[in-house]
Amino acid sequence: MSEPNDATFDIVILGGGSGGYATALRAAQLNLTVALIEKGKLGGTCLHNGCIPTKALLHAAEVADQTRESEQFGVKADLVGIDIAAVHSYKDGVIGRLYKGLQGLLGSSKNITVVAGAGRLVAPNAVEVDGKRYTGRNIVLASGSYAKSLPGLEIDGERVITSDHALALDRVPSSVIVLGGGVIGVEFASVWKSFGVDVTIIEALPRLVAAEDVDSSKALERAFRKRKINFKVGKPFEKVEKTADGVKVTIAGGEVIEAELLLVAVGRGPNTADLGYEEQGIKMDRGYVLTDERLRTSVPNVYAVGDIVPGLQLAHRGFQQGIFVAEEIAGQNPAVIDEAGIPRITYCDPEVASVGLTEAKAKEQYGTDKVKIFNYNLAGNGRSQILKTSGHVKLVRVEDGPVVGVHMIGARVGELIGEAQLIYNWEAYPAEVAQLVHAHPSQTEALGEAHLALAGKPLHSHN
Repeated sequence: MSEPNDATFDIVILGGGSGGYATALRAAQLNLTVALIEKGKLGGTCLHNGCIPTKALLHAAEVADQTRESEQFGVKADLVGIDIAAVHSYKDGVIGRLYKGLQGLLGSSKNITVVAGAGRLVAPNAVEVDGKRYTGRNIVLASGSYAKSLPGLEIDGERVITSDHALALDRVPSSVIVLGGGVIGVEFASVWKSFGVDVTIIEALPRLVAAEDVDSSKALERAFRKRKINFKVGKPFEKVEKTADGVKVTIAGGEVIEAELLLVAVGRGPNTADLGYEEQGIKMDRGYVLTDERLRTSVPNVYAVGDIVPGLQLAHRGFQQGIFVAEEIAGQNPAVIDEAGIPRITYCDPEVASVGLTEAKAKEQYGTDKVKIFNYNLAGNGRSQILKTSGHVKLVRVEDGPVVGVHMIGARVGELIGEAQLIYNWEAYPAEVAQLVHAHPSQTEALGEAHLALAGKPLHSHN
């Protein structure tokens, strides 16, 4: 859309990542005029430095493992090596096609004006870009996140790197220390191990993927031990020193680990510094923008979406929040988003997927005696046997009530999260899911079998 002379819009959006562009697309559908301001590339972190490139690398890693292990399926193949330039070409091709599609989608709307440049909130109803003011009857803050470090830990982009650097690394390193055992850390550790790298994860918390259910963490740790991915949990980082050919990392207790590279994967911080938010009266907490359940900030007609809002930093959360805010501004009164109902997937090998409450959270919320658990082992699932994967589907339910948590680990279980989120979000009872017919042989059967067992009529499992 060409820019109107008065530069006044129904909505001015600061940030063109997942949350920002979803707001723009939905608002345009609702016939609202939008200015979408982005200083980098439309699509933000998810498309260019996060979800898409990392999952492309993980797929390349899966192909490497399948080639290496093909003989167990009766297929003779040799893994000659990893051509990292070709891997990047594949990854960048995926990003490029999606980016072109997104540009076309946004550019084709008569209601959306895309503004290239760094924006700053200069009034409760205005964002300034390169000296030009864009006024909005509503403002949506969607400025995203950045790769964090720790105090005193300097990122040099060469030996001490973030995920941004790792995605563009021009070689396969011989060894890497991964600082952080959360989603980003275990995904990169998984990729590098598949590429033949010696990997050690250091995690200050007591377990890997500590935000997940404890049984998922334990199963992932067992799988990583089997894959010979080293990890040290409950061991805070103390210092890093550069050596002649790499880095030397000291962790709690004085233990020293050496490697070619240190990947700092300690999470992502809100990208809100120097954007004028606090000056305009927006309440913040440690850099995050505080909102109510309807994503309204402390300033009227100013909303916030995505990674700058406390909670899960997931692209699909940003999408949904963007849709919600557009509908809210249009007066449609959309249903409040249940944060626990947002599916979560970690794409390492094996995959970890979950929705709803962990066993610990459920017991905290409903009382220990009111929570029932069933854990279905994938060893009993035919499709999982064919894939030679191990893992489980764990259900958490309230006694005489619905299923409030689904936690899965194993190859491809991320693809099962669609049914799992319906189970949680529609407050299904085990007996209701048990009467559904699940295709055989498929991994979805594992969900069906687990619900059969929890409904008191196990078929291929012991109750």
